Amino acid sequence: MAAVPDFHHVSVLLPQVVEGLAPRPGGRYLDGTLGGGGHAAAVLAASAPDGLLVGIDRDPAALAAAGARLAPFGDRAQLRRGTFDSMATLAADLAPYDGILLDIGVSSPQLDHAERGFSFSADGPVDMRMDPELPESAADLIARLDEDRLTTLIGQLGEEPRARRIARALKAGVPWTSTVALAETVAAASGYRNSRTHPATRTFQALRIAVNDELGQLERALDAAVGLLRPGGRLAIISFHSLEDGRVKRHFRRLAGQTGPRDAYGNPLTPPALRILTRKPLRGDTLDADNPRARSALLRVAERLPA
Repeated sequence: MAAVPDFHHVSVLLPQVVEGLAPRPGGRYLDGTLGGGGHAAAVLAASAPDGLLVGIDRDPAALAAAGARLAPFGDRAQLRRGTFDSMATLAADLAPYDGILLDIGVSSPQLDHAERGFSFSADGPVDMRMDPELPESAADLIARLDEDRLTTLIGQLGEEPRARRIARALKAGVPWTSTVALAETVAAASGYRNSRTHPATRTFQALRIAVNDELGQLERALDAAVGLLRPGGRLAIISFHSLEDGRVKRHFRRLAGQTGPRDAYGNPLTPPALRILTRKPLRGDTLDADNPRARSALLRVAERLPA
C-alpha cells in the first residue's frame, strides 16, 4: 500500500463542482467517493464556518490521505469507510443533505501506483481492486470466467469490438501476474495499429468495472442519494465513460419526469423528484483542459424537488 504522502490526486472540474453544489454556511454535504479529499476540501472551505461534510471511500489509502488533507477542518469533516452505494446506511445520521457528490471511477493514485494493478504503463500484479479486501482480483476473474463470459464482459463493459479474440488470448495466458504482460497480450490479440489510446484501455476498463461492481454500485447509489437530499439539495455526479454517463442521464431524466408512464393528459404518473440543472454534461476536455485526468470527465447536476 502506498504511503499517505504519495496519494496525490488533482480533482477534476473542481470549480464546476463547487458551483453546482452551491455550498453555504451551515450546510451538510456528502462526498460518496472521497478520494484524496480535494473536492471535499473545497466544499468545506465554501461552507465555512460551520458546514459539515461526510466523506466515504472504500480505499483505506484514500481515507488516510483525505484525513490528513481535511484535518484543518476538524470535526466538520467526518470520514467513513465503505462503498458509496451504502451511503443510506453509512451517512443516514446527518441526513438530509444540502449536496451530494459522486466522482465515479479510478483515482490518480490508484492508476499511478503500480502495486494496485490498474496501470498498463508500469508493471504490477493484475489486481484492480479499489478495496484491497475484496475477495476477487482481476487475475482471479479472468481465471474464473470461461471464454464466452469473458468475451461478453469485455464487449459490454469495455465496449470493445474485438472482445472475442482478446478473451481467447487472456484465457490462454492464465494465470496472470503482470499488468504489462496482460496489456501486451491484449494489444497483440486485438490487432490495433496506430490507435490514439493504448489497445488495452477498453479491456482494462472492463476488468476494473467488473472487479469493483462499479455500474451496480452506481445504480444503487443514485436511488440512495436522492433519498438523502433535502428539498433544494443538489446532486453532482462526475463520470468518465459512456456506460456511467448514460446511466446517470437516464436516471436523472426518469426522476425529473421526462421519461416513464404518463396519464391521459401526458403528465407523469409519479411526481418529479429532480430538476435537471445541466441540460448537457459539463465536459472536462473543455473546462478542465490542463488536467490530463479530466479529459473524459462529464459532470451532471440535479436539484431535489419538494415532495
